Amino acid sequence: MLILGSTSPRRKEILSFFKIPFNIITPDFDEESIPYAKDPYTYVKKIAEGKALSIQKKELGLPILTADTIVVLENELFLKPNNHQKAFEMLSKLSGKTHTVLTAVCLLSEERTSTVVVETKVTFHPYDQEQINRYIESINVLDKAGSYAIQGIGSLIVKSIDGCFYNVMGLPLHATFTLLEKFGFNLWEYLKT
Repeated sequence: MLILGSTSPRRKEILSFFKIPFNIITPDFDEESIPYAKDPYTYVKKIAEGKALSIQKKELGLPILTADTIVVLENELFLKPNNHQKAFEMLSKLSGKTHTVLTAVCLLSEERTSTVVVETKVTFHPYDQEQINRYIESINVLDKAGSYAIQGIGSLIVKSIDGCFYNVMGLPLHATFTLLEKFGFNLWEYLKT
């Protein structure tokens, strides 16, 4: 049994691939309490760890898995937009460019903590303002770092990716698998059922 510290439906879906039983608990962590000092790797790692620690305070005993995903272009962070205008600005900056998606995955137990950061490069097609507006109308951009989805209709703007597809969705599959095995989960046994 495991705790997934996330409200992301995409993380829930990806973790379900492993067939490990898990409960979902929403982290009580203020992400804005972590200042961004132009080091995106440290930043995303601290947020994932902060989420796990906030759950550990109220939920003892079970391992806790948390994650955080950010989009970075030329050292500028693209987090979840708080409105459609911000999403439009983000997508305008990302148009025709290659950016980095970083996801930190933290697994915390009573004995130890381990965090990995996975990087994926994503290149967008160039698109115009009308296409951006239509994109914003067609998917929920407000719950996604960088204002886009790599899956489904969201992938229309993606030209190529270099790295893990699931990392861009919010939970890198192989890195999560490796982390869980490191903590004693025999995932091949779960996959048999």
